[in-house]
Amino acid sequence: MAIRRRDFLLSSAVAAASVALPRLARGTEAASIYDIERFGNARILHTTDTHAQLNPVYFREPSINIGIGDMAGRPPHLVGRAFLERFGIRSDSADAYAFTSIEFEKSAGRFGKLGGFAHLKTLIDRLRNDVGEKRTILVDGGDLWQGTGLANVMQGRDMVEVANLLGIEAMTGHWEFTYGEQALRDNLEHFKGEFLAQNVFLTEEAAFNDAAAFDKTTGRVFKPSIIKELGGHRVAVIGQAFPYVPIAHPKRFTPDWTFGIREEELQKHVDALRGTDKVDAVILLSHNGMDVDLKLASRVSGIDVILGGHTHDAVPQPIAVKNSGGTTLVTNAGSNGKFLAVLDLALDKGRVSDVKYHLLPVYSELLKPDPAMAELIGKLRAPVVTDWSEKIATPDRLLYRRDNFVGPVDELICAALRTELDAEIALSPGFRWGLTALSGQPITMEDVLAETAITYPETYVQEMTGAEIKDVLEDVCDNLFNADPYHQQGGDMVRSGGLSYACSPTNAIGSRISELKLDNGRAISATRRYKVAGWASVNGQQGAPVWDVVGKYLRSGRMFQEKLGSGVTLKGVDGNPGIAG
Repeated sequence: MAIRRRDFLLSSAVAAASVALPRLARGTEAASIYDIERFGNARILHTTDTHAQLNPVYFREPSINIGIGDMAGRPPHLVGRAFLERFGIRSDSADAYAFTSIEFEKSAGRFGKLGGFAHLKTLIDRLRNDVGEKRTILVDGGDLWQGTGLANVMQGRDMVEVANLLGIEAMTGHWEFTYGEQALRDNLEHFKGEFLAQNVFLTEEAAFNDAAAFDKTTGRVFKPSIIKELGGHRVAVIGQAFPYVPIAHPKRFTPDWTFGIREEELQKHVDALRGTDKVDAVILLSHNGMDVDLKLASRVSGIDVILGGHTHDAVPQPIAVKNSGGTTLVTNAGSNGKFLAVLDLALDKGRVSDVKYHLLPVYSELLKPDPAMAELIGKLRAPVVTDWSEKIATPDRLLYRRDNFVGPVDELICAALRTELDAEIALSPGFRWGLTALSGQPITMEDVLAETAITYPETYVQEMTGAEIKDVLEDVCDNLFNADPYHQQGGDMVRSGGLSYACSPTNAIGSRISELKLDNGRAISATRRYKVAGWASVNGQQGAPVWDVVGKYLRSGRMFQEKLGSGVTLKGVDGNPGIAG
């Protein structure tokens, strides 16, 4: 049952209005949650990590997002009631549904789906018109082109058309690079905005061979920034692409390019924008992940605000970070089109004198879809919608992906891999993109593709010793819980089927994973070899695409007859507010 509009407004607005800081505010008026009081003279609208989700979606936020060391108990590592208390949000509100996992299925029936590009278009146009086109810019933080079967088939071209109609003026990237250089450049030829990435350079060999680059003198592959005049002031937007593309994905997609955080190059560029170009504000459009951005903000001066993405953290208020030049505000704007960030700047005498920030949930039931965008989406989906709309299963439980350790979607994938490939153990990557399916909601092939659609989907089976399995778990766990954010890559723990283990996140690498057991209770031997199935390997594989394997498994009806997933016992993190309950 859909909630009445009046109840929706009251439910969401009461919580939001209670949050205010002297310099920062996330506020709404009871008359409309999207009526934002005009402030300052420049408005920057920010989307990120939409993962090509053209239509409104259900997406459950994590109930486990553990922070350790300096990050323990600090945003973004707060979930559930700890999150609500930190940001002053009522537990029965629409905002509680948008930002947390509390009573998710109950609230989903009450508040409905979020996002959808036709609804985003309506909201974006409204917010731009409120202050005038010459005072606004729309930017996207990356992971725009990937995440659905349609985007995978079209290699992101569908999302370029959508981005153009939406009015995106600048973007950076991550999964965009997994289509390979030629497809990326072909798409950018049709993109009306600018693709920004200050931290992508040619390899020495590529530079020697005169490979294409934005600046061959420096070897910088893409334009690092743009300067936009907003309200009579000069605002610079710098792009920061995902720093670990050749590590997290097959190197063959970007053989001529090197990535990295590139602190030194970033500082030089900021200094040039402040000095030579005389800009009034510097914005970093980042796909680093929030923990990385928090560290970066403490080490690079001159950036006013970091508009962050990659880790899918929806954080209602910016985090202020001090550095040698003053203070930088760090944000992260969620995923799947659920949120639109609104950054209003008061610019005066060459500096930012004040800021207001709103992270607005995009409640599809409150926003009329833009007709032109709805028509474009229908046109783009028409060739595939019939083939992918068959209902192939109906889950008897909530299926979601996000959480540091347990994701029922990937438990289902692991069950499919074990069953269809006759393996003892299965491993599935800890991707944070993918949708949530309510219990009793039929699953289609389009839904399966929304969890699996990548350019290296091949499944595999190989033998691994118990020691090798433990090493894999330790390596991924270090990526998630390394005390130095610069050694984190932003995903969740690899999912496993057919085994259980204990994890101590606060321990050092090599000693976090213990008590490995098969699901029959037998301890895993370090020397014994086990048959392990998986997918999304950075090394080339020859097996069937994972979506075919999962589709076959779902059609068989066996998902309701088998135990899904495995058990993970956490140690040493009792009381951590990154664990709900």
